[in-house]
Amino acid sequence: MTDLFADDRTMSADPARRSASPRKGTSPSAEPRLTPRTATALKASQRDILGLPVCDLDWADAFDFVARLAEMPIGQTTIAFLNADGANLMLNDPEYRDALERQIVLPDGQGVDVASQVIHGRSFPANLNGTDFVPALLTYMEAPKRVALIGAEWPVLLRAAEKLREHAPWHEFHAVSDAFFDRSESAAVMEKVRKLSPDILLVAMGSPLQEKWIDRHVAPGHVRLVISVSNLFDAIARETAKTPARVHHLRFAWLFRLIKEPRLGWYRYIVGYPRFLHHVARYKLRSLFSRQRGESA
Repeated sequence: MTDLFADDRTMSADPARRSASPRKGTSPSAEPRLTPRTATALKASQRDILGLPVCDLDWADAFDFVARLAEMPIGQTTIAFLNADGANLMLNDPEYRDALERQIVLPDGQGVDVASQVIHGRSFPANLNGTDFVPALLTYMEAPKRVALIGAEWPVLLRAAEKLREHAPWHEFHAVSDAFFDRSESAAVMEKVRKLSPDILLVAMGSPLQEKWIDRHVAPGHVRLVISVSNLFDAIARETAKTPARVHHLRFAWLFRLIKEPRLGWYRYIVGYPRFLHHVARYKLRSLFSRQRGESA
C-alpha cells in the first residue's frame, strides 16, 4: 500500500526545512513579515505571473507563513494554487482572475516555474503543489487545529477525513459536505462551518469552481484560513501514487502524471501546455516592448 504521507512527514519533521530563516539562494525579502499597514496581516514576497502575483517562498518559509496566517487573531486568508492549466483558465475567465487576486497564490507545477524563468530569469524556490503541500503543512502545525472539509463525493470525503486523522491525529477533521450540494444551499453549508468554528477550511471542488465559490460564500466570520485543495481528497482516499520526490526535483512531474493518467492528462499537457507557453511568450514580449517604449520616451 502506498503511503501518501511518507515524504510529507519527512519534509515537515526536518529541522532544516522547518527553519523560518532564509537559506542560501533565498532572498531575505521572501521571509514572511508584518506589513506596515496593520499588525493583523502578513505579507510574503511575490512575483508576477501573467499579471497575477504569485508567492515565491521555499518550503520552510511557506510552512511558516501559512501556519502564522492560521494563528492570526482576526480576519481571513484564502490560499490558492496556480498551475499552467489554471493560468489558461484565468486568462479567459475574469471572475476567476478576480477571485485569485483576492487570495494568496502559491506556485504549482513545472509550467509556472517555466513562466517565472521566462519572465523573471529565475525559477521559483519550490513547487508548492497542493497535494504535497497541504498534508505536509498539517504535519508542520504542532498546535491542534480544527479542520473542516468540503468537497469530493461523500465516501471519498469520509475516507479522506479518516486518513487525515491517521496522518495528523492531534488535529480534528470534520467532513461538512461533499462537492455536489445545490449551490442555492451554499449559505446553509457555510452555516454548518460557522457552527463548527474551525481554524482551517479545505475546499475540494476543482478549479476554477472552488476559488470562485470561496470568494462568493466564505466570509471572515466562518473560518480564519481557507485552502483550495482540488483533488487532494481523492488522492488521499484512493491512495493514488504520489509523484516521486526525485521526479519533482528533476521537474518531470508533468510527464509522470501524463504516463500514469493519459486519458486525464493528454489535453492538459499536449494541448494546454503549449497554449500556456504561448501566453507566457506573448506576455514577456509585451513587457519588453513596454520597457523599450518607456526608455525611448
